[in-house]
Amino acid sequence: MILLVAVLALGSIGAGAVFVAADRSARRDQAQPGGPSVAPGAVRLDAPAAGRQLVFRNMAWGPHHDEVVSVPADHPDGVRTASGLQCLRFYAAAGTGVCLQAERGALQDTYRAVVLDDRLHELRHFPVAGIPTRARVSPSGRLAAWTVFVSGDSYAGTDFSTRTSIVDTRDWNLQDNLETFAVIKDGHPYQAHDVNIWGVTFADDGTFYATLATAGQTYLVRGDLAARTLTTLHQNVECPSLSPDGTRIAYKKRVADADADAPWRLYVLDLATMTETATAEQRSIDDQAVWSDRSTLVYALPGDFGADLWTVPADGGGTATRLLDAAVAPAFLG
Repeated sequence: MILLVAVLALGSIGAGAVFVAADRSARRDQAQPGGPSVAPGAVRLDAPAAGRQLVFRNMAWGPHHDEVVSVPADHPDGVRTASGLQCLRFYAAAGTGVCLQAERGALQDTYRAVVLDDRLHELRHFPVAGIPTRARVSPSGRLAAWTVFVSGDSYAGTDFSTRTSIVDTRDWNLQDNLETFAVIKDGHPYQAHDVNIWGVTFADDGTFYATLATAGQTYLVRGDLAARTLTTLHQNVECPSLSPDGTRIAYKKRVADADADAPWRLYVLDLATMTETATAEQRSIDDQAVWSDRSTLVYALPGDFGADLWTVPADGGGTATRLLDAAVAPAFLG
């Protein structure tokens, strides 16, 4: 009798869980009252006739959930134009886009990186080895980079491994794993089995910056594509983002006495002096920030529908301000 009661109770709990999951999934397909307005339309990645655009992954529930959408950069709360293209991570520059997608399977999901033209048409795609987490395109649009989790799904701890790749869209030459580049640490060649690379940001079509992790420490590295080298510049830098003028890096810095699951604060590094400036954002940031202009950073924080976009001055002044609800993975075009 006890066994029967236990089986019936477990069955009821399982059925309830399935019902709740199905109900939540159904609601995700329905636009929620008070949410942002979204309408299908054409999204362009070249210099838009309508002026400067903000393009991002739409997190609002409804028929266009997870689609790449655009809004005028000076009117971000306007109607979102939905492209029909779904991405887990997205970035674009100079008419080239990179979309990291999931391909749902019966037993498990697989993932791929898709390089797009200015009308979001696929140019080439590449299988990737894990869960998408970061994407960038060089200012010219020639190079695209992406990072995926090969194991683990968070940067907070140490039990994870990433794979970072760069592809040249002119000849489709693929650098599949930046960990094969030679590392120069503190002015000397360095080799270790635990080297991990993530979070590319491009200076031009030959130089990039990224995070290198080894021996429990993280470093900002400058990458040279032609020489296939990674040179350490500064310690305790994660997910760097180069300013439009090429003089500063916005990044996540692990700070003392922070929660182990939320250890970062948003900082800016002056590359000429290596001076660090803490921004006014006091919450933990697990994102690769974007520069909306020479003085302003945009980044994602958890929100009611997954994530919201926030903005803060890069000089340490001002206050953090919500920019958009239900949005992630922004890129400013035009």
